[in-house]
Amino acid sequence: MVRDWLRAIRVKFLLASVIAVFVGLSVAYWKTGHINYIYSILTVLGVVSLHASIDLLNDYWDYVRGIDKDTKRTRFSGGTGVLPENILSPRTVYIAGIVFLCVGAIIGIYFVTIRGEVIALILGFAIISIYFYSTKIVNMGLGEALIVLKGMLIVQGAYYVQTPELSTAAVYNGLIVGILSATVLFANSFPDFEADKRHGRHTLVILLGRKYGAKFFTIFILVPYALIVVGTIDGYTKVYTLVCLMTLPLAIRAIVFLNKDSIGETSLLIVMSNTIWCSRLTGSLLAISLIL
Repeated sequence: MVRDWLRAIRVKFLLASVIAVFVGLSVAYWKTGHINYIYSILTVLGVVSLHASIDLLNDYWDYVRGIDKDTKRTRFSGGTGVLPENILSPRTVYIAGIVFLCVGAIIGIYFVTIRGEVIALILGFAIISIYFYSTKIVNMGLGEALIVLKGMLIVQGAYYVQTPELSTAAVYNGLIVGILSATVLFANSFPDFEADKRHGRHTLVILLGRKYGAKFFTIFILVPYALIVVGTIDGYTKVYTLVCLMTLPLAIRAIVFLNKDSIGETSLLIVMSNTIWCSRLTGSLLAISLIL
């Protein structure tokens, strides 16, 4: 039963939000020289709860709309499979999604009481976007844009809870983290292209088409590296942050395989795997580099 729920909340994908929090904490430590560990733990718990909520609600709505029954599931795309395989009931998954949303909201409200309106705005946006993500936002092709914004808000929010101040460096590093996470969503949308299209979704890949989507991916996944280099020059990141360029071969490999004239299931798995590793490793190295 526990394994089924861990599968449903996509534990391995929760790492993206954990990394974003740690980048925010790293910026705070870089700028102030100290960290409140209780606040840090609560921030991680709150953000992870909100992330689990969006994954559970996404699984529920994709099942209700028939998308998950029609798509071929892979290690990285096509949903968790817990609903099509009748492992968990739709109602249970939906309720769990709402419960996680409430847990994240309660932790957020605590920070609102001690940090004020900035956290209130971030929390309000998070709750609304999570609830409408699968029914409205993705349908308009705005899923990747939301993930970029989510990364920026998590990093700035984690930073603000610690300081509390707004920070250009936090926003800048949040942009890097957000784009890295969004490339994962974008790459994972390619195998679901036909199923999403048949069931009325208008993801960014569908709006662009496979050919131009692959070309857009090339730019998309390289932008964080450009930001890292520029940030080092402008002082938004550190010289140590250039270590992130070590993951560039993963990005290039994903680009090469996605832009093949004929791309099959094996190639797509390579693209998704390399994109995920690129995102997670680059984000982790970014967080570490800022506290050196």
